[in-house]
Amino acid sequence: RRDVETEHNIIDFGAYVVMFPQLIAGPIVKYRDVSEQLHVYKNRYSLQQIEDGVCIFVFGLAKKVLLADTVSKVWTDIIGVAGKSAGIGLANASTPLVWLGVIAYSMQLYFDFSGYSMMAIGLGKMLGFQFPVNFHFPYISKSITEFWRRWHITLGRWFREYVYIPLGGNRKGRTRTLFNLLVVWSLTALWHGATPNFLIWGAELLLLLGIEKLFLYERLNKSKLIGHLYVILAAPVTWVAFSITNVKRLWIYYTRMFPFLGKSHGTVMKYDYVKYLGEYGGLFLIAIMFATPIPLVFYNRMKRKPWTKELLNVILLLILGLCLYYMAISTNNPFLYFNF
Repeated sequence: RRDVETEHNIIDFGAYVVMFPQLIAGPIVKYRDVSEQLHVYKNRYSLQQIEDGVCIFVFGLAKKVLLADTVSKVWTDIIGVAGKSAGIGLANASTPLVWLGVIAYSMQLYFDFSGYSMMAIGLGKMLGFQFPVNFHFPYISKSITEFWRRWHITLGRWFREYVYIPLGGNRKGRTRTLFNLLVVWSLTALWHGATPNFLIWGAELLLLLGIEKLFLYERLNKSKLIGHLYVILAAPVTWVAFSITNVKRLWIYYTRMFPFLGKSHGTVMKYDYVKYLGEYGGLFLIAIMFATPIPLVFYNRMKRKPWTKELLNVILLLILGLCLYYMAISTNNPFLYFNF
């Protein structure tokens, strides 16, 4: 059966359904990635492997509960719940505040989705499976091209393997490469939803990726600072279209981000962002730090020292307890990516 590709696909799909109730959320695991592991019945588990799986799961849960759900309050205050209600009102929000809001949403989406992926990887590890990494610190990228190599890696790999490369990839000239990107990002937009905002989101990314492909990528990659600043500004702009489904409200948000795009309506509260910086400034700094490899490097260094192992276990229990506490006192906050 392993030699028959059609049967691989059937087994593959079944494996997805059994392992994860949300098939498209990732990590998207191909059958060949776990085929050998599926047929190992002895010595699949070890105490060390289970312990590592628990650590990964708890850290993923903390990303979701302690970071994503908390930083999301800035975004929901501005835009409302799921982009449907008015929040504090875009007519009154200042430009600094709407930028603060979309940065908060960018952090929320990252920690929510990467947290889910870590929890899935941790559960798989506890059950004896090694699943691929789905996020690799995308916000430290120097270009949007690199960003999407680090974001939802398994989905990008799937589109590259089953769409982009069969179309010819980048081997048939610049024009064909741009066409292939158009196909891939149109399908990626439709993958997330058929509403106009996702098509706008896909078009924005296609424009940025096309410009990088034509002349910008090498220049960004050589810089030590400009590329990072470019990603920090460009990525949140695209996430606005990813979040706000109403095109009219999406345009209003863009005119608030970039006042030169249109005339403002309502009375703008010039210093409204000061309140949010006062309340959430520390949380933003923590979120930014955990979007970099710094905590992971620190954790790996501590793990290599025998005398810190018990300390790490205590910290892990404290994090788990804090997550359970916040889950108990907060309202229902399902995984954000399950909406797409």
